[in-house]
Amino acid sequence: MTKRFDALLFDAGGIFLVPDPLTTGMVLEPFGGSTSLSVLVRCHYAGMAAIDAATALQAADSIERISWSSYREAYAREAGVPENQVEDAARALLKVFSAFLWRFPLHESVAALWRIYSLGIRVGIVSNASGQIEQTLANENVCQVGEGSGVPVLIVTDSHVVGVAKPEAEIFDKAVQVMNVPRDRIAYIGDSYVNDVGGARNAGLSPILLDPYGFHEGADCERIKSLHDLIEFVN
Repeated sequence: MTKRFDALLFDAGGIFLVPDPLTTGMVLEPFGGSTSLSVLVRCHYAGMAAIDAATALQAADSIERISWSSYREAYAREAGVPENQVEDAARALLKVFSAFLWRFPLHESVAALWRIYSLGIRVGIVSNASGQIEQTLANENVCQVGEGSGVPVLIVTDSHVVGVAKPEAEIFDKAVQVMNVPRDRIAYIGDSYVNDVGGARNAGLSPILLDPYGFHEGADCERIKSLHDLIEFVN
């Protein structure tokens, strides 16, 4: 297999962190929703597919520009909430939703990041966030810039900090500069077709969509089920 990329940039939410399933499970249980951690992790990806679809339907250019009600409703529905309770469950989820809910680490992804880092591949994070994502990633032992308990990365870009968000190309500029390789040798991995695939294309990067449960089947982009699948692209 020919090595395709010399650097990888990653989204944070849905790649290394998902909404805390202990919290969402407690909210959804009274509505008949599952409290299984594995089910509730899957719910995030159902939600992302739903908000991507809703964004396209509303002809918006970013998932941040529409209500996330479609995400919460799909999340509740995938958790097994009966259809006649989905709207109420989604409203209940809204009461616990904040930037800080995205704190449950996906250890399979972290293990893959360690493998990629050990190969000498340059790695970084570019995330639409609220100013908290660098600290959250460090707190959960996912990654940090430089030495620490997580995987060392070269940069963590937070849209709130830099003042521009995906899918705008400019959010990637500093990270691309730090990677110090041609743009066509950099892949960007995310879980939103609209924001992540669209943003990577706008920035001249190669988009890869993490779609572990097949909710984006038929999307006109490269998809992977696990970050471990990236090894064949960089080794």
